[in-house]
Amino acid sequence: MSSDSTATTSSSAVHGHHAPQGTVRLAVGAIGVVFGDIGTSPLYALKETFTGHHKLAVDALHVFGIMSLVFWTMTLIVTVKYVLVILRADNRGEGGSLSLLAMISRLSPNNTRARYLTLLGVLATALFFGDCIITPAISVLSAVEGLTVVGPGMDRLVLPISIVILIALFLIQARGSDKVGRLFAPIMLVYFAVISVMGLNQLIANPVILQAINPIWAWRFFMVDPTLGFLALGSVVLSVTGAEALYADMGHFGRRPIQLSWLWFVMPALLLNYFGQSAMLLRAPETVENPFFLMVPEWGRLPLVGLATCATIIASQAVISGAFSVTHQAVQLGFLPRLKITHTSASAAGQIYIPLVNWGLLVMVILLVVSFRNSSALASAYGIAVTGTMIITTLMMAVLVLTVWKWNRWLAYGFVATFLIIDTAYFASNLTKIPDGGWFPLLVGAIAFTFLTTWAKGRSLMQERLRESAMPMEVFIKSAASAATRVAGTAVFMTTAPKGVPPALLHNLKHNKVLHDRIMILTVVVDEVPYVSDEDRIGTHDLGNNFYRIFVRYGFMQEIDIPAVLKKVENCGPKLKMMETSFFLSRQTLLASDRPGMALWREHLFSWMMRNAESAMDFFKLPTNRVVELGSQVEI
Repeated sequence: MSSDSTATTSSSAVHGHHAPQGTVRLAVGAIGVVFGDIGTSPLYALKETFTGHHKLAVDALHVFGIMSLVFWTMTLIVTVKYVLVILRADNRGEGGSLSLLAMISRLSPNNTRARYLTLLGVLATALFFGDCIITPAISVLSAVEGLTVVGPGMDRLVLPISIVILIALFLIQARGSDKVGRLFAPIMLVYFAVISVMGLNQLIANPVILQAINPIWAWRFFMVDPTLGFLALGSVVLSVTGAEALYADMGHFGRRPIQLSWLWFVMPALLLNYFGQSAMLLRAPETVENPFFLMVPEWGRLPLVGLATCATIIASQAVISGAFSVTHQAVQLGFLPRLKITHTSASAAGQIYIPLVNWGLLVMVILLVVSFRNSSALASAYGIAVTGTMIITTLMMAVLVLTVWKWNRWLAYGFVATFLIIDTAYFASNLTKIPDGGWFPLLVGAIAFTFLTTWAKGRSLMQERLRESAMPMEVFIKSAASAATRVAGTAVFMTTAPKGVPPALLHNLKHNKVLHDRIMILTVVVDEVPYVSDEDRIGTHDLGNNFYRIFVRYGFMQEIDIPAVLKKVENCGPKLKMMETSFFLSRQTLLASDRPGMALWREHLFSWMMRNAESAMDFFKLPTNRVVELGSQVEI
């Protein structure tokens, strides 16, 4: 039993939850939210390719070769793989690794690879959290580092200004991402227009760089120096960081608006800027120290630093909002315990704030900035999580195109093999960064993966143990219901088990020696779809003797409100009155044991997570003065 983002009350919500606005308007909105991460990559991607850990000579061969790699990486990975193919894999309008996992599980329930798919989806989610920490740090640092080309002595201001901006960004999250987005989003349109003009200006001065569109230049680069070519891939991939955001944010804007934004505005702007930077490097190799800011004359550099900083704040905002959404989905799908969730908008789905995630990210981001101190050092840590997630998405897509979409086998194998080769090459190149900082996202991913899998496994074991000891409902009703004293009112016993007597009901009868006149056994079922319509929300079964079993279904993006649902329950006697209703919750105390299941340390971790989960009373919006909790011990 768990919860997520705002409940949608119409049947149309099953097919997506963005408002029925015009496609063009949504496409413009997507520019301000979805493309912040990939949109700010020109600040550091090309610079890091030449001046990063494995330096390249700034000559014609390397400039043409790198620009050719950037062009074809953006075309193949972002345009073909994500925009044209993967965006089609929407789970009732939602995207992202967990949503893709839920869709495959729903549409291919007998898949023998289900266990491995689940591990892949959880691993992608774990790596995403590592990316969420690095993106704000490297984006803001790279923008503020523009001050170093504004004037001498400005470099000492970079770190404190970056830290102040990041702290301010996380402090305003509680106000809601919608308000934050409205405050900054229009700047992204100006930002993309400005970087387009910057690139076009340099391109007109040296149009020969357009030859880099020919992939032969990338081939020549690899032929002349295959080792450096392979190592350079680790920096080239920085130009497409944020590609996963296109898929993860699909639920907010829809597939078509994101495709339009990318193909007709964002991709041309980015390519113009990259081609412009490369054209300038051909003409003035010394500008490699910071080609993005050196593309403009001195008078324009300080305003450009301000504009770029605003753009990186928006990029960071998108990642932080993504962390909230992914955490929500993980709670709903049973991979994390209940967390305190604040809904910051009464109308917009997905506008949520999770304090624990927000402050955890802030602490980690500040530690990262203070430890690495500049964007070049952070670039060594960036890329592993991104490319690892790309490989996992390709593997999950392989299952989707073969078992759900049922593509022609040779077409499916060709598609999967092509992108597995590309993704694996980029991932392998990024593995060389592990000693220089690449260990950080892997460490974060490993910790997140441990928490996600421990909770899912522990929850499964606990439910199994409870089922083993549960009394059949029919036996209980026949033996206890007729013998026990019945008192006025309604008792709602919440349980995760679809069968058997809830432990709280047994303990209530044992200690209080009474049963309420009407008893409802309520189970919340979270489906593997983002939204469940009101028509399909409630299922009831009359068990006899005024006992009823109620199933309440939600999608994994919806918010659970039990009192609101119970007001709509029919065929269970008179309408429920809240002041005559008591809610009984079971609170299990876990006892770690040597029984087969999990390692002892994981049992202790699961027990700690359970103790620190948010109260079920708050999570399900139960009235505080109508709740009774009854404890029991469970050995796992």
